[in-house]
Amino acid sequence: MTTTEINAAASAPRSGRLDFARQAPKVFRAVLGLDAAAREGLDPALVELVQIRSSQLNNCAYCLHMHTGDARKAGESEERLHMTGVWREAKHFFTEKEQAALALTEAVTLVADGGVPDEVYGTAAACFEERELAQLLGLILTINTWNRIALATRKTAGTDGR
Repeated sequence: MTTTEINAAASAPRSGRLDFARQAPKVFRAVLGLDAAAREGLDPALVELVQIRSSQLNNCAYCLHMHTGDARKAGESEERLHMTGVWREAKHFFTEKEQAALALTEAVTLVADGGVPDEVYGTAAACFEERELAQLLGLILTINTWNRIALATRKTAGTDGR
């Protein structure tokens, strides 16, 4: 997020809950730093697919709206955006690497449902170099953090200033 986006987030309509960015600015900036660090070296299209899928699983309308918009601006097709939630039934829309990333995203996002299966991790490890896999895990952890912040503070979809 840029300074403009942070300011827009701070001035967005309030839900009656605290303004996390304003009330915990050091924590907010730390998450922004984690987000920026996690993206390094990853394909921007893959980044958005991961963020979209995690936001779908977490029912985070705020983040889903933000990341589908970002994906569109970056040239992502409407077809792939619509198929992200059902990627297993629409594999032909996604590369093997994207499928591995989406499977890992689901397993990490839903980690309480049984952990990350060896098969899912192994497939991701076969598709990504170790550093890239570490970055991908960082990205998944980061979007889950953003989802939880947005959900806990009841951020309203479409108010992110993008």
